[in-house]
Amino acid sequence: METLSSTEPHYVRCIKPNSLNYPQKFENRSVLQQLRSGGVLEAIRISLAGYPTRRTYTEFVDRFGLLVAEHIDERFDEKSLTEKILRQLHLENFQLGRTKIFLRAGQIAILDSKRNEILEKASKMVQGCFRTFFARKVFLSTRKASVSLQAYCRGCLAQNVLEAKRQIAAAVSVEKYARRWFCRCAYLHHRSAALIIQSDVRSMLATQKLLHLKKDKASTIIQAWWRMRKLHSFHRQYRHATILIQCCWRQKLAKRALRNLKHAAYETGALREAKGKLERSLEDLTLRFTLERRQRLAAEESKALEVSKLLKIVESLKCALEAANEEKNNGCKVVASLQQQLELSIKDQEVLRNNLAQIEELKRENTSLKAKNAEMEQELLEAQKCSHDNMDKLHGVERNYLHLRDNLKNLEDKISNLEDENHLLRQKALSLSPRHSRTMSHPIGASPCSPKSLFESSPVKLAPLPHNSTELRRTRMNSERHEEYHELLHRCIKDDMGFRKGKPVAACVIYKYLLHWGVFEAERTTIFDFIIQNINTVLKTENENDILPYWLANASALLCLLQRNIRSKGFIMAPSRSSSDPHLCENANDTFRPPLKIFGQRQSMSHIDARYPAMLFKQQLTASLEKIFGLIRDNLKKEISPLLSLCIQAPKLARGGSGRRSRSPDVTLQQPISAHWDRIVKFLESLMDRLQKNFVPSFFIRKLVTQVFSFINVQLFNSLLLRRECCTFSNGEYVKSGLCVLEKWILDATEEYSGAAWDELKYIRQAVEFLVKPYYLAYVARC
Repeated sequence: METLSSTEPHYVRCIKPNSLNYPQKFENRSVLQQLRSGGVLEAIRISLAGYPTRRTYTEFVDRFGLLVAEHIDERFDEKSLTEKILRQLHLENFQLGRTKIFLRAGQIAILDSKRNEILEKASKMVQGCFRTFFARKVFLSTRKASVSLQAYCRGCLAQNVLEAKRQIAAAVSVEKYARRWFCRCAYLHHRSAALIIQSDVRSMLATQKLLHLKKDKASTIIQAWWRMRKLHSFHRQYRHATILIQCCWRQKLAKRALRNLKHAAYETGALREAKGKLERSLEDLTLRFTLERRQRLAAEESKALEVSKLLKIVESLKCALEAANEEKNNGCKVVASLQQQLELSIKDQEVLRNNLAQIEELKRENTSLKAKNAEMEQELLEAQKCSHDNMDKLHGVERNYLHLRDNLKNLEDKISNLEDENHLLRQKALSLSPRHSRTMSHPIGASPCSPKSLFESSPVKLAPLPHNSTELRRTRMNSERHEEYHELLHRCIKDDMGFRKGKPVAACVIYKYLLHWGVFEAERTTIFDFIIQNINTVLKTENENDILPYWLANASALLCLLQRNIRSKGFIMAPSRSSSDPHLCENANDTFRPPLKIFGQRQSMSHIDARYPAMLFKQQLTASLEKIFGLIRDNLKKEISPLLSLCIQAPKLARGGSGRRSRSPDVTLQQPISAHWDRIVKFLESLMDRLQKNFVPSFFIRKLVTQVFSFINVQLFNSLLLRRECCTFSNGEYVKSGLCVLEKWILDATEEYSGAAWDELKYIRQAVEFLVKPYYLAYVARC
C-alpha cells in the first residue's frame, strides 16, 4: 500500500465487444451494460457536474485572445488576460487554477459564439475591401481598353495614309529598278559572251600545256621504272652473292669449331691417361722413398747423393703434375661448354617433341570433329526424314478434313431436304387438323448451322429438349462436329508437327483452321480458351528443354499472323498486364513472313474485323509467349547460377602456379581454364542448338542471350564486391580468361544471335582490368 500511495496509478477498463469472440462485431447491450457496471457512465456524469472543460492559459489566450484585442500586449500576463476576457463577457461559472482554467458545461460554446461573431465581422470587412479592389481593377482595365481602342483607330487612319505614300514610293522605286535591270541584262549578256570567248582560248592553251606535261610525266615514270628495275636486279644479284659468301664463311667457321671441339675432347682423354700414369708413378716413388729412407737409416753417408737426386726428381715431377692439373682445368672448361651445348640441344629436342605432341592432338581433334560432322549429317538426314513424315501426316489430315467437310455438306443438304419435306407435311397436317395447330407453340423450320454459330455455342451448357426428331438430329450433329474440331486442335497442339521451310507447321495449321471456321468474327466462343488451356497443359511436361523452344517458335508465329491479319472492330480493349519487355512481341513481327505461304495460300491477305474474344485471345497468346520466354530464361539462370559463384575464384593449382611464375605476365595467360567456364559455354551452346533447331526467331535468341549475359555481369560484379578475398591478381587473371572464352563464344555465335551481349559485360570487364592493371604497371616499372 505504501508503494501504491507513493505512485500515481492509472486504471484501464477493458470491454468485451461480443460473447462469440469474433472481430469487428459489437453487441450494443452487452457493451452498455459493461460501461454501466464499470462505473464509466457515472464517472462521465460526475465529470459533467463539475468543470469538464479544462484548458491551459496559453491555449485559452491563443483561441479567445481576439475578444480583447486591445489588451493583448506585454503588460498583462496570461492568467490576468484570461480573467479580463471572462469578466468582459460576464461569465461566472469558472475557476482559475495555477496553470489551467476550469469551465462548466456550456461556457465554451458561449465563448466560441462570441469569437465567431468577431471573425464574421472581420471577414465582411475583408470581402468589402476585396470587392472595392476588384471593381477598381475592372474600371482601370475598361479605361485602359478604351484608350487603347482610340489609339488603335488613330493608328489605322495614319497607317492608311502611310500605305498610300509607301505605294507611290514603291512605284517610283520599281520603275528605277526596272530600268536598272534592263541595262544590267544587256551588260551581262555582252560580258558573258566575252568571258566565253576568253575561257575557250584559255582552255585550249591549258589543254595543250596539260598534254605536254602528261607526256613529260609519262616519260619520267618510264625512265624511273627502268632505272629501278636495273638497280633492283643488281641489288638482288649482289645480295644473293653476299649470302653465298656468308654461308660459306659460316660453314668454314663451324667446321673449324667442330674440329677444335673434337681435338679438345681427344686431348682431354690423353691428359686423363697421363694423370693416371703419373699417379701410379707417384705411388711407386713413395714406396721407393720409404725403402730408401730405411736404407738411409742403415747407411746415411753412402746414400746422401742418391737422396738429393731423388729430391730433384720429385720436384720435377711436381712441376709436371701442376702443368697436368692446369691442362686438366682447361679440359674441364671445354667439357662444361660442350655440356651446355648438349643441354641446349636437349631443350630443342623437347620443344620439337612438344610440337609433335600438339600436332598429334590437333590430328585427333580433327578426326573427332570429322566424326561429329558425320553424326550431325546423319541427324540432319533423320530430321529431314521426320519433317517429311510430318508433312505427309499433315497432308493426310488435310485430306481427311476435306473428305469430312464434303460429307458434312452432303449431310447438311440431306437435312435441308428432310426439313423441307417435314415442313410440307406439317402444313398439310395443320390444314387437316386445326385443333392440333393450336397446341403447337414453336415452328419446326430452322436454318442450317454454320461453323460460326457452332463455335458461338458453349460446349458445357446443354441445349433444350427439341420438339421433334429433326432438331434432335441437328443438335447431335453440331455437338459431334464441335467435338471433332476440338479433337483436331488438341491433336495439333499435343503432337510435334515439326517445321517446313523454317516455319512452324502447328501454328500455321491452327491459324488456318480458325480462319476457315470464322471464329475471329464470333461474338461468343470457347475455342480460344481451349487452345490456351491445351498450350499451358503441354508446357507443364517434364521435358521442358525441348517443349519450350518448340512452343516459343509456334506461339510467336501464331501471334505474328494475328498481328498482320486481324484488326479490332471499333471497340476499346482492356489494358493488358504490364509485360517485362513491351517490344518483345512487336519486334518479332518482321522476323516471320506469312507462314501460310507454305500451304499454297496467297501472301497478300485482307484484314479480318475481329470481335472481342479474338482480341482477348491475342492478349492471352502474348502472355503465354512472355511466359515461355521467361521460363527458358529462368531455367538457364538456374543452371548457370551455381557455376558463377565458382567462376569468381581461381582454383588452388592455378593460384599456386601463378604465384611461382608471376615474373612474366604472358605466362599467366597460358594457365589452364577451369571446367566451370567450359560448362557455362556448354549450357549456352546447347540452348543455342535447341533454339536454332526449332527455328526460333533471331530477335528472341538475341534478347535471351543479352539478358543472360546481363545476369552474368551482375552476379560476377556483386561477388567481387561482396568477397574481398577474391580481389587479387590471380583471380582477376582467372576471370579474364573466362571472359575471353565467353567473347570467343559470342564471336562464333555471330552478331545476329548474340547482339550487344558483349557490351552487357562492361562492368565486370572494367573490374577485372582494375585488378590486373597494377601488376602490369609494376612489371613495366621493373623493366
